Amino acid sequence: MAVTDSIADMLTIVRNGSRAKMPVVEVRGSNMSGEILNIFKKNEFISNLKLIKDNKQGVLRVYLKYYRDGAPAILGIKRISRPGLRLYKKTDELPKVYGGLGLAVISTSKGLMTDTEARQAKLGGEVICYIW
Repeated sequence: MAVTDSIADMLTIVRNGSRAKMPVVEVRGSNMSGEILNIFKKNEFISNLKLIKDNKQGVLRVYLKYYRDGAPAILGIKRISRPGLRLYKKTDELPKVYGGLGLAVISTSKGLMTDTEARQAKLGGEVICYIW
């Protein structure tokens, strides 16, 4: 069966794995998914990310992060812009997730970046997802 929204599929796998306290999850590889997961890694929501090559598109192995008390670093992930309804925001309309404790991933003309980076660069774009 063809996947219509691979980003939503990837976010769901990471969300469910985090809630189930799994140490590692694997998602279908794509450039967009890899970039989103790199943003998560840079902002310390996941501990590591590896691309496993195969004869197809590859698999991204995501190492989830947990604190010493066992609480997951990812409390929630929400897909905002989707194939049926794209959501674009100007620079001054970019959202703050949980008052700045979370982040929004924005697709701008300069590539994927967080809402804070987009505000500093004075760029608007498509709001891909929220993570907190």
